[in-house]
Amino acid sequence: MGYRVQVEQGVHLYVEDVNPRGSKTIVFLHGWPLSHTQFEYQFDVLAAKGYRCIGIDWRGFGQSDKPIDGYRYDRLADDVRAVVAALQLRDFTLVGHSTGGSIAIRYVSRHSGYGVTKLVLIAAAAPVGFTAETANHFIHEALNDRPKMMREVTESFFFQYISPPFSDWFFQMGLQAAGWSTAAIAAMLRDEKLDADLPKIAVPTLIVHGIHDQVIPFSQAQELNRQIRNSMLVPFHYSGHGLFLEERGKFNELLRQFVG
Repeated sequence: MGYRVQVEQGVHLYVEDVNPRGSKTIVFLHGWPLSHTQFEYQFDVLAAKGYRCIGIDWRGFGQSDKPIDGYRYDRLADDVRAVVAALQLRDFTLVGHSTGGSIAIRYVSRHSGYGVTKLVLIAAAAPVGFTAETANHFIHEALNDRPKMMREVTESFFFQYISPPFSDWFFQMGLQAAGWSTAAIAAMLRDEKLDADLPKIAVPTLIVHGIHDQVIPFSQAQELNRQIRNSMLVPFHYSGHGLFLEERGKFNELLRQFVG
């Protein structure tokens, strides 16, 4: 079931709500520059096991509106808060991958963890995101040859082999975004840090990270584990940045056990 939720005047986000009658709710925030579709293989399994799975496309990505501005952590966290209010969500697990993990951290910090009972950070781009060199490269590519940039992202994303059709599916997902939003988020990852947010996280937190991650180093997960109290780090030994796809069976079962 799909919704379009207004988060500010003239800006609507697309929200996919799978199994709305599920007994426990999991809210998923995708990574850059993708969409909620990246969690297809979680929705398939977890919804069938009785969970309500909600995927939010950020502004500028997937099927959401693509305004020219609003690509900062505070605004993106406020967008999530607007969706939570519109769907009247309570007692949910918030799951964020990569930049989605960063947005989840800012949401919990900025909105005092409103509605969140548990937090899951998948290869989170925190406490820092991109180096200036990496961000500037992606910004240039996004504004001049975005398909080439998306191929680079795809090639660095996975440690395990993926089939050509799977690669094409992933590639097309990234091209749903707007060029300006793709570049703006890369700039955000360069310019904004989340160190001050981490001590404000009080909910139980599961941190998962592929040890072969070429996008966000595994050391970042170790730092999150050090700074977030009541957190647990589980390494994925056969994955890169896409552990929820590369080791989906292990991830889905771990998430199911953590949510309860």
